[in-house]
Amino acid sequence: MVDSRGALAQDGRRAERLELRVPITPMQLPAVRAMAGDLAIRMDYDLDSVEDLRLAVDEACATLASVVQGDAPLTVVFETTRAGLHIEAWVPTAAGTQVPRDGFGWAVLATLVDTVDGRPSTQAEVPGGNGTDAPVALIAMDKYLPGQRPSELAGGAGQNLSVAR
Repeated sequence: MVDSRGALAQDGRRAERLELRVPITPMQLPAVRAMAGDLAIRMDYDLDSVEDLRLAVDEACATLASVVQGDAPLTVVFETTRAGLHIEAWVPTAAGTQVPRDGFGWAVLATLVDTVDGRPSTQAEVPGGNGTDAPVALIAMDKYLPGQRPSELAGGAGQNLSVAR
């Protein structure tokens, strides 16, 4: 579903949203990866950034597949703005389930995108949710276009950088 009538994005322009809801199966998850790549190409990301987004979406889907409750579907919402691409992926979970933020997979995910957050939430708080207090696990990430990174992130605040001396 595409929604161009949503709320204004952070940059003051109406964002376009695309929502995918797919079963968490090896046959369906490549569709989510393909959608991320297609959107990135259409937004004029360079080829390295396109592949980074594909891999990041793969890693987010794999992480959420490890905590999903039963055979519930994966919901992924892509939001395109002037600044870049914002992605929120979530699955229904049991109450109290945390998003795994340790290990190699999370480190890879954090390296591939500009910002990433994983946390428990509810269906009322996530895009495409049903408005109830049912628990979900959410991964939200941003990949900014060159020159569009928000100023509070551009200075490197909160980032670990190593510099050879």
